[in-house]
Amino acid sequence: MSQPELWVISERRLAHIEPTTQQLITKAKSIAGTTFKVVTILLEAPTDHLEDELTPYAPDEIRIARDERFPTATDAEQADALAQLVTAYHPNTILFGATITGRSIAPRLQAKLQTGLTADCLDLRFDEDTLVATKPSYGDNIMCEIICPDRRPQMASVRPNTFVAHPATGTPTLTAVTVTFHPVERLQITATTPVVNTATTVSDASRVIALGRGAASETTITTATQLAEKLGGRIGVSRPLTDQKRFTHDDQIGQSGNTIHPELILNFGISGAVQYLVGMQTAQTIVAVNADEHAPIFDVADYGYVGDAPAFMTALLEQFN
Repeated sequence: MSQPELWVISERRLAHIEPTTQQLITKAKSIAGTTFKVVTILLEAPTDHLEDELTPYAPDEIRIARDERFPTATDAEQADALAQLVTAYHPNTILFGATITGRSIAPRLQAKLQTGLTADCLDLRFDEDTLVATKPSYGDNIMCEIICPDRRPQMASVRPNTFVAHPATGTPTLTAVTVTFHPVERLQITATTPVVNTATTVSDASRVIALGRGAASETTITTATQLAEKLGGRIGVSRPLTDQKRFTHDDQIGQSGNTIHPELILNFGISGAVQYLVGMQTAQTIVAVNADEHAPIFDVADYGYVGDAPAFMTALLEQFN
């Protein structure tokens, strides 16, 4: 009888492996014992060799699916590819990093597989073949142990830097596998309807373009103004931008400014200090764009993009135009 498989899903960050992957491989090997086979799943382009960054950590096997579209694939497309592999190999357990990408792909895969997912774990162990995942609750004041006794695969995501990556001895088996890439239709704006903005302050606005220190240039503010007009909304700012002549305390969002409850808030270049978050975290839909993937704003965002805020804003405005 073959060993049950414990999978670690590799995550790509630009042209490299996201470090949480190596951390998870190290932890997986420590809890697998002789019971489980540790398999790392890698989706990459035919010209990539990201497995070279995984082999020093010596999982038992690196299973590689290649398609030239994987480097720019959507989270839904990656989840679809992973679901095909799960159907083919039937792993016992699947581990993700609780990164922005992992937090998006893991629940999509969970929904396809109709199994359990424990998110943001701080520790993992096995009780026979049942994964026991430890995660915080009630504001991190209580630690809960969660199991998925009736469904397989079991799934968990682990906070980055919870474990330490250690190179290991051994040479993993490299296996090429085939999946069918199913492109997902990308969202495109084909028509727009002018929206009349009746709000007189940022507190009244149903749609808010919020700017922080990372989106404070004159050019970016001009672009933001145009985007706010397209959305029928208003511009709000974090505390540092109130030092500019064109913004006042009335435009400020946060503990020392306005508490707002818009239908939509797009945050550009705002890291998300607690003083700011208390002023907007009850918005119906929160979008965050920031170059720092560890920015606290992503903890409350419904949608997040790690990258250049002015470039994202310009691209979004072009869609409207």
